[in-house]
Amino acid sequence: MEKILKKLEGDSVIWAVMITLSMFSVLVVYSATGSLAYMQAGGDNEHYLLRHSTLVFIGLIGAFICHRIDYVYYSRLSRYALLLSIPLLIFTWLFGSEINSASRWINIPLINFTFQPSDLARLALITNMAAMLWKRQRDIGEFNKAIVPLLIWTGIICGLIGVSDISTASLLFLTIMLQLFIGRVPIKYLLMLIVIGAMAGLFVYQFGQRGGTAVSRLSSFMSESELPYQAEQSYIAISTGGFWGKGIGDSTQRNFLPHSYSDFVFAIIVEEYGLIGALVIIGLYLTLLYRGITIVANSQKAFGGLLAAGLTFSLILQAFVHMGVVVGLLPLTGLPLPLVSMGGTSLLFTGMTVGIILSVSKSAQEDSEEVRFKRAERASERKGQKGTNRPRNVRIRN
Repeated sequence: MEKILKKLEGDSVIWAVMITLSMFSVLVVYSATGSLAYMQAGGDNEHYLLRHSTLVFIGLIGAFICHRIDYVYYSRLSRYALLLSIPLLIFTWLFGSEINSASRWINIPLINFTFQPSDLARLALITNMAAMLWKRQRDIGEFNKAIVPLLIWTGIICGLIGVSDISTASLLFLTIMLQLFIGRVPIKYLLMLIVIGAMAGLFVYQFGQRGGTAVSRLSSFMSESELPYQAEQSYIAISTGGFWGKGIGDSTQRNFLPHSYSDFVFAIIVEEYGLIGALVIIGLYLTLLYRGITIVANSQKAFGGLLAAGLTFSLILQAFVHMGVVVGLLPLTGLPLPLVSMGGTSLLFTGMTVGIILSVSKSAQEDSEEVRFKRAERASERKGQKGTNRPRNVRIRN
């Protein structure tokens, strides 16, 4: 165990937050899948416990592997991943497995596993956007040379994701906007990107699979008389949680709340762990945000800072959108709570995302140590020079 801990490099606080949320995930998902286990696994709760625990472990392994790789290599890998994600997204849109009137998954034969290409595309776009901004910093004001590729890639990927998953595409678009702003892209070009995003939204509404659902959810959210069933059950779970909660495994709304183990897992957290548990979860995500911003500030290279910023914002925005939906501040979406909700590829790619952030933090720590070492060397050299040049008092004997 000690040997493993010694190999966990990078920001130790981020490691602690990730491991804590992963352990918490196993507890809350085990509780929330009670009704699902009864309906689909013959009452075998351990089936989903073992499955989810395995996926959580795979996510941690993904974080460990990614944090051991120098983040500079992700600049080249992201371009290949981005090119691969385009045909995968098109194939998923046309021939993917349809769940809840949307084709978001590809079934992998033999192993009975589903793969969500939007997770790959999102990670690839954020990473490649950081690389493109890094390489174009000197020409960031030139429209054709620097800005057009950024706009084209953002429009293509967000549009292809949006035809089957509007909430994920919208969140990715907002993340890219923040990343471009940090990358010193002029405001007029950001406004142009908003226009492109609006055009992509019209395309998604016209040809996508969830345009009508998105409109109905917005109208339900704006309506004062109409309350969707999911929202009603979520509010009941939150209102009955109280200050301390009902206790671990004592949720009742898990039997009525659809997707309580994924899209509404925060409601189960509040019901079982109360306001205290909710504040702990929020505090962990805020800690992750703070440490991510610290990494951005300490990064000696533009690519590392832009990469850490984009990936950190993608996780934090998704977490707070999920919690905002659960408490009724935002319209209904299908976004899971990062590192907590039950999932397949989402847990793996979330772990990889945290691993890349840790890789940037590891490099920033090494760079800062090298800078401090060089400063100490220069200081010692200056002291040595002062010592050799200092005049000595010579005594003359009579």
